[in-house]
Amino acid sequence: MNSPTQDQQRNLEREVTLTVGVYALQAASFLFVITLLIGVIINYVKRDDVRGTWLESHFRWQIRTFWFVLLWSIIGFITTVILIGYVILFINAVWLIYRIAKGWLSLQDEKGLYPEDGVDSNR
Repeated sequence: MNSPTQDQQRNLEREVTLTVGVYALQAASFLFVITLLIGVIINYVKRDDVRGTWLESHFRWQIRTFWFVLLWSIIGFITTVILIGYVILFINAVWLIYRIAKGWLSLQDEKGLYPEDGVDSNR
């Protein structure tokens, strides 16, 4: 019989794998835009499973990444008629790469992304 901490550890490992998968979906959005939407849907569906753990900050990071990328993509596409949109879209893409890299690296280090939350690695 497994102890509660072993079950929590095993469950957390499953959620870490899921979080890696969402970062991969975000990265794949450069080839297939729909994967960014799939990733945020997963975040919203599974958010309660990571509440109170260090992974909660990763889910929040991924959700915020989606909404800001969506906002700036819309602004960028609208403003392409005055050419500034191309600059906005480029900066948006660079920012998305930064968000994915920072999140993924913090996940590999088993660290949360918002230190003010006070929830850090439980390992």
